[in-house]
Amino acid sequence: MSRVCSVSGKGLFKGNKVSHSNNKRRKTWEPNLQTKRIFDTESGKYVRIRVSRRVLKTIDKKGLSQTLRDNGLKLSDVV
Repeated sequence: MSRVCSVSGKGLFKGNKVSHSNNKRRKTWEPNLQTKRIFDTESGKYVRIRVSRRVLKTIDKKGLSQTLRDNGLKLSDVV
């Protein structure tokens, strides 16, 4: 299973970790992904999606259907 948010598309971020002595090594940062079961009011069904924590906060504020519309997605795209 890939480490990519199904709504925002947020994925791995790569860069250098730099120590105090200025040694550099490659490092990856992963998004904070959560698998959640969310109720969609338009379809009247529960859906299980894998989204980042930031998107979950947006879904709490706006609702699932409005968040998907803002990102140009349909429910079938993320399920």
